[in-house]
Amino acid sequence: MTRQTLGLFLCAAVLGCGAVTAADSFDKHFTGSTMRLDFFHTGTAEMEEISLDRVRIEGPWPGSRTQLLDATNLGKYHFEIVDLASQQALYSRGFASIYGEWETTSEALRGVVRTLPEALRFPEPRRPFQVRLRKRAADQAFVEIWTDTIDPGSRVVHRASVPPRDVISVLRSGESAEKVDLLLLGDGYAASEMEKFKADTQRSVEALFAVEPFASRKADFNVWGIAPPAAESGISRPRSGLFRNTPLGASYNTLDSERYVLTLQDRDWRDVAAAAPYDFVMILVNSEKYGGGGIYNLYSTAAADSNFFPYLLVHEFGHHFAGLGDEYYTSDVAYEDFQGEMTEPWEPNITALLDPENFKWADLVESGTPLPTPWKKEEFEELSHSIQQRRRELRESGAPEAELERLFGEEREQMTALLASEAHAGKVGAFEGASYQPKGLFRPQADCIMFTRDEVGFCAVCARAIDRIIDQYTR
Repeated sequence: MTRQTLGLFLCAAVLGCGAVTAADSFDKHFTGSTMRLDFFHTGTAEMEEISLDRVRIEGPWPGSRTQLLDATNLGKYHFEIVDLASQQALYSRGFASIYGEWETTSEALRGVVRTLPEALRFPEPRRPFQVRLRKRAADQAFVEIWTDTIDPGSRVVHRASVPPRDVISVLRSGESAEKVDLLLLGDGYAASEMEKFKADTQRSVEALFAVEPFASRKADFNVWGIAPPAAESGISRPRSGLFRNTPLGASYNTLDSERYVLTLQDRDWRDVAAAAPYDFVMILVNSEKYGGGGIYNLYSTAAADSNFFPYLLVHEFGHHFAGLGDEYYTSDVAYEDFQGEMTEPWEPNITALLDPENFKWADLVESGTPLPTPWKKEEFEELSHSIQQRRRELRESGAPEAELERLFGEEREQMTALLASEAHAGKVGAFEGASYQPKGLFRPQADCIMFTRDEVGFCAVCARAIDRIIDQYTR
């Protein structure tokens, strides 16, 4: 993105040029800038505390100016901005967090205390307001865990200008307030690899918009790119003894899961991202090792040089963008109690099927489809466990990444054939086995990109969930 284009963005977002002037109620309550509350999330599996770190102004607000309250009921957490004088809710969003995953690990269950940085981001209110943070209880109802009062006019609000960055315009479809702004951040790209990063952003756009419903909704997106130069190429891989001090801090082995790629340096990546308009963030890591991650309304990551890059990018973005849950249940994961028994998960593509007549996607189930829906579960599990064992043997022997990816390719071929042969293949039902649980939780279809690496795209339920989020930012 050129300096001139950035100037036009500032004009549209701050001064009200063009279509954004129609949002009179927005202008009444908000300045047009973006406010960010940095805070620390501290605790164990049994307790947690929130402590405010910094209030920051980031620049123009890029999001919708008409759809400010979140009605999706998604996320493990939910925050609300409330006008102090009128007690009117001005803005709200659901989200998930790395802390929310960490607190389910064995480390947290043992009582180890950790602190993870997080942030809330929203349009800057004109008057003093209260921020209210809620978390889901065991029954999935939201319970308030922290609140604070903020005066935007206070001298403690950090208003230093956002440092300029070289922002690439990858796809431009319209004004930010009426589009989904997706920002591609590059981590582990040396100064000599900027052309590679530009090529990787193009590959990312091609991969994402090759899959429905993104393909049909491409005109609803703007895509930008930023890659702050790294001192060295690549990111940290702790299990290989490889460490890099990268600008965004992305690393493998997050939560002690070998291929889970996240960054715990929340302020670092957010300060870089602030130079561009964005609603959602993908972090492309300059690595060939298979890996990625995705947190609802935080960011997603993907290894740009993996042979499975298109799958990684789309699957992980499904988590980040629409709150889609993992539908697989036979892989090793770091969580030990991710879903409580006999409660309905908040993820739109996972159900406990507590009420088969009225569960969350019942309207998409054809008459006559049995619930639960029978499938070749035992055959699938036998094949999956066999692949997992071979994977562990390759990993323990120090096999090169190419051998592991060949195994993934073999698995994809066999799984595609098996699941396509199901009597209810392609039909929406309730297939047992989802969200790391072999029993008691159900997924919508026999196969989906949230279940396997098969080239089948999103199931009908996941696609509907994605469309809903796109609508939240564009209508």
